[in-house]
Amino acid sequence: MAKKVQSVEPNIADLANGWLKSYKLPYKLEQESLNAEIDQALNDYASKSGGEGGNRPDAKLLLRDKNLKDYPILIEYKGYKDKLVKLDADRKVANKTAKNLPDFKTINSYAVNGAVHYANAILHYTSFTDIIAIGMTGFKDDAGKLQYEIGVYYVSKSNFGIGQKVDDYTDFSFLKKDNFDLFIDKVKQLQLTPEEIEKLREHREQEINASLVKLNNDIYQNEKGLSERDRVYLVAASIIATLGVPGKVAALEKAELKSSTEDGNRDGDIILRKIKAFLNEKSLPQEKRDLIVRTLQNTLTTENINKVENGESQLKRVFTKIIDDLGIYYKIGLSTDFTGKLFNEMYSWLGFSQDKLNDVVLTPSYVATLLARLARVNRNSYVWDFATGSAGLLVASMNEMLIDAKEKIKSPDELALKSALIKANQLLGLEILSEVYMLAILNMILMGDGSSNIINKDSLKEFDGNYGFGKTDEKFPADAFVLNPPYSAPGNGMVFVERALSMMSKGYAAIIIQNSAGSGKATEYNKRILKHSTLLASIKMPLDLFLGKSNVQTNIYVFRVGEAHQKDDIVKFIDFSIDGYTRTNRKKASVNLRDTDHAKERYAELVSLVRFGKGMLNYYSEKEYYEGHIDPENGADWNQTAPIDTRPTLEDFKKTVSDYLAWEVSNLLKQQDLEDDRLGK
Repeated sequence: MAKKVQSVEPNIADLANGWLKSYKLPYKLEQESLNAEIDQALNDYASKSGGEGGNRPDAKLLLRDKNLKDYPILIEYKGYKDKLVKLDADRKVANKTAKNLPDFKTINSYAVNGAVHYANAILHYTSFTDIIAIGMTGFKDDAGKLQYEIGVYYVSKSNFGIGQKVDDYTDFSFLKKDNFDLFIDKVKQLQLTPEEIEKLREHREQEINASLVKLNNDIYQNEKGLSERDRVYLVAASIIATLGVPGKVAALEKAELKSSTEDGNRDGDIILRKIKAFLNEKSLPQEKRDLIVRTLQNTLTTENINKVENGESQLKRVFTKIIDDLGIYYKIGLSTDFTGKLFNEMYSWLGFSQDKLNDVVLTPSYVATLLARLARVNRNSYVWDFATGSAGLLVASMNEMLIDAKEKIKSPDELALKSALIKANQLLGLEILSEVYMLAILNMILMGDGSSNIINKDSLKEFDGNYGFGKTDEKFPADAFVLNPPYSAPGNGMVFVERALSMMSKGYAAIIIQNSAGSGKATEYNKRILKHSTLLASIKMPLDLFLGKSNVQTNIYVFRVGEAHQKDDIVKFIDFSIDGYTRTNRKKASVNLRDTDHAKERYAELVSLVRFGKGMLNYYSEKEYYEGHIDPENGADWNQTAPIDTRPTLEDFKKTVSDYLAWEVSNLLKQQDLEDDRLGK
């Protein structure tokens, strides 16, 4: 029987803690308190073995750099060879299973993986956004000498909590007071490539989807008496209350909700006070702040939700579920339509899906980005959306604007100024449904507060083209329009397109809409639109694009605004029904969208085809790409396909002759065989 290997963890801990002691660093051991906020976060987060809370790093510190910024340092020891770190196929710390769930076996077995797990607890539940995770393990060699290795990783909001290796170290002296600033300088130089960021974002989106499903089912099944609207408002309120403003407004913690029945100190009152404090520190117009508070107050202060049973109010229970399930995602930075995913989940089998609003379907984030790029959105664009939903199209547009600004502006001060201007002045969205409007505001607040001009009005009847807040007597100078309208609106939604484009003097527009809008259901709207805008492209999208939400055939129409369409203008008709993605609609699937055939490259090619023409063909051919014309006085000829040429070619003639000759020769040989048989040869 093989001899069981003895763990040398006590020896590793003794050696490492000895270093910390010799450096005169204020380290705390497993059972000791570091500070109340961090202690509570470690206690609340799922333990590394998968249980309920109670995380205890082997050692922990809080160190301050020259800029007076504090960095939590979390250290985990192991005592076996090859138990330092487990990485995945992308060379990232492997703390997730193939189904994007926590891999507690790995987290519990490897030193670095455990330390990164602790660091994510800090990201999830505290105001700290930059943490150092250290793992150390070792073994005794044949001579009985202790051998060891150290892993030092940076876990932050900027790397989505995944962790990046800092460097190789043979001791902990990088933590010494004399060396710490140099170490932090090295940490600040760590960067993820755009490809790594995109891959992490995709993983994060999958996790968000799973968490939203879990949360929604939990609240629906276990929290009675809450309407769909209540659920939306509770999620919005809980998230706003826990965002905080560094140095000014502390994020609300679960422990602050005491489930008191004292008037003015009920859980709803406490959440509402925190929301007011947060909004007061944001640069939102007073009118908008008042509207948000008024909307959320009706739900937060109702008697039933604040009623205390078994020492706890329903509000505290729901607040806790929301923060536990979603906190990690909105606290570490997002580039995705977070509340759009929330909306789709909340209304996938309740509420809107069963009433007259069943055409309210949110645009997938990659399609939202496509629309922004087709509308040629850049850092100087002024973008609006007349049926904004959860603001997913504006989020995508804002991301494109900020990316372009970062690429073109090299002065940090100028970039900061431009980024603030983009968020405050260069986006405008209209949403008539109050609960969806609240999601749109929340989405833009999470994205860095581009919510100033999200307006709760009917874009067809009440909107005059001016800014909604602040500069209300000034026209919004829109030069980019993006839209996914409710298809039940007149003209399948083309009424919104006509309204928006008629209020623009220049620019581009990209809309995704039921394709019958281009083949007869919106004829009069289309003819009027073409009197001031040119149809540049008509793109047939995959039939299963909105799988699970809607099964209508959609097209994207791209316009140049400000020039009437002439009968000789070329229109690019593109069959994009094969886009490289494979979609499924399985409830228990970890991923329902897979890039199975160069989807990202195909989407990039589509944008280039619309912009530059058939010279950009690569994955597609002239079978899918056709340049043709429409009649501006028709309005029902927007969905054309490449004509099939039925005229025979020389190659066709040669093949026909060849086939005929082969048939003749075959017949002659058969006849010869029969003749031979008859003569007995």
